[in-house]
Amino acid sequence: MMMDGPSAGGQGDSTRQQERHYYLLSQLQTLVKDLPSSFQQRLSHSPLSDLALALIDGTVYEIVQRLLDIQHLTERNLYNQRQKLHCEHQALKQDLLKKQKAALQVCKAHNLSLLKPSQQAELEALEVRVKEEQKMMDKKIVSEMDQKVMDQQNTLEQAGVAGFFITTNPQELTMQMNLLELILKLQQKESQSGSFGY
Repeated sequence: MMMDGPSAGGQGDSTRQQERHYYLLSQLQTLVKDLPSSFQQRLSHSPLSDLALALIDGTVYEIVQRLLDIQHLTERNLYNQRQKLHCEHQALKQDLLKKQKAALQVCKAHNLSLLKPSQQAELEALEVRVKEEQKMMDKKIVSEMDQKVMDQQNTLEQAGVAGFFITTNPQELTMQMNLLELILKLQQKESQSGSFGY
């Protein structure tokens, strides 16, 4: 009789897991109907079943939430860096214009024809520098966000979430975004109904 205890408990856990799997699969099948038909076709019973299995214990919800938190922090940080650069550029331009105005005020009339083209060239050189630095900043932002996407793909793949792998293919990226949307909607639905975990 002692052997029946753990076995019976294991059976109960297995039944609860199976019930949870069916519940999650049913919810995912309902949520998939909101996606464009081209993605609905790719998310047939098998991939949804695999996704439901990955979601059973709630760990993937936590992983996705942490990844989102990291992404939001990264986005905020990059936005602040870009804003800081923009403010520095504005200050440089204001300083140059102030310096040029002061130079014009003390310039003798016969030197104006030399000073104005020189100042125009100075202003154009600053504009070129500003554009180049903004372009470099934008490239850095895109590169960092691309790296963040790859980190997220890798983390979700390592967690065993079906459909996630490192890719830059736009169709696959859109599919992964749709999968994330399904996970987030299901997480929200479960947290509102209190049926988290099992």
